[in-house]
Amino acid sequence: MTDLPTPSTKKPVPGQLTFAAPRRGKPPQHLADFDEAGRKAAVEALGHKGFRAKQLSTHYFEHFVDDPAQMTDLPAAGRAELVEAMLPQLLTPVRSLNADDGRTVKQVWRLFDGALVESVLMRYPGRVTMCISSQAGCGMNCPFCATGQEGLTRNLTTAEIVGQVVAGARMLREGAVAGGDDESRETPLRVSNVVFMGMGEALANYRQAINAIHRLVDPAPAGLGMSARHLTMSTVGLVPAIDKLAAEGIPVTLALSLHAPDDELRNELVPINTRWTVDEALDAAYRYYETTGRRVSIEYALIKDMNDHAWRADLLGQKLRARGKGWVHVNPIPLNPTPGSKWTASRKGVEQQFVERLRAHGIPTTIRDTRGSDIDGACGQLAASTA
Repeated sequence: MTDLPTPSTKKPVPGQLTFAAPRRGKPPQHLADFDEAGRKAAVEALGHKGFRAKQLSTHYFEHFVDDPAQMTDLPAAGRAELVEAMLPQLLTPVRSLNADDGRTVKQVWRLFDGALVESVLMRYPGRVTMCISSQAGCGMNCPFCATGQEGLTRNLTTAEIVGQVVAGARMLREGAVAGGDDESRETPLRVSNVVFMGMGEALANYRQAINAIHRLVDPAPAGLGMSARHLTMSTVGLVPAIDKLAAEGIPVTLALSLHAPDDELRNELVPINTRWTVDEALDAAYRYYETTGRRVSIEYALIKDMNDHAWRADLLGQKLRARGKGWVHVNPIPLNPTPGSKWTASRKGVEQQFVERLRAHGIPTTIRDTRGSDIDGACGQLAASTA
């Protein structure tokens, strides 16, 4: 769709944080923006019987259908108008790239206002994981992140977030993703895991992200019926929002993007650290574990000669162990560098030494599997090259 406007976002100065999203026009409301009562009220406001809301929900959340021609249980008279009003197209596919023999699919979507966001579908033996975006751009301004360097365009709505997962589920249902085995052909394949690790800081778009989680875990047809334990919320460390998330009573996994164990370096790599320090972020993560019983993940992008020193591995191990046992797992991530960046991945030997140092402190540590590195896999890269 070439007639959509292209949003212009002024790139942030180094270290600048943006919490409030710029004011922009709102996309049309969608079925997924509402809870069950809200859907019924919206359908009735359009002059239809309230039970039509459940029928629409069944089509969208169970069959991943938004084509009125396939909704033959709805009366033909007024069907197209009802579907257009309740299931407007919010995500327009712009570009799709495959990697890993077709088992990884990265997509760029254009929103109603021209903003671009990404999602990634990754098929593994026995599970399918989707990485989704919660904002167009990001206001956290981490210098090694392609999304962070673009600045924050706007927050996504609940339906725009959920729509990425529904689109992935539809692709699986249609057999558009490679891989699988005889067992997977016997049962319909579903998205089993969702990680809020795409574009944006989800906890800076708190209410919409929480609403999206409810749509993902609510039993069908109210939602997708996923297990909350298969959802992961990533954050750079918005401490009050971490505590608020813990109080929601939804047992999602928390992933803290730490990237440095000392304040001096983390102030540079993750500017939010100037607001909440390493120890304050780790304390909040530990409180999350205490409240929910869910083991916390520590995300740590290994950057050559920047944060991959042996003494930093020791410092991180000491800080995590000092807070207790069994509460945390570390995921070192080989950095997927952005084009022209001074930041690059650590050498393999250094990476392995970092892992061994952490394990020596009794910290479970696993190198993150990096899918899609050959298709601008780092968050924000593909959207930046598409714009």
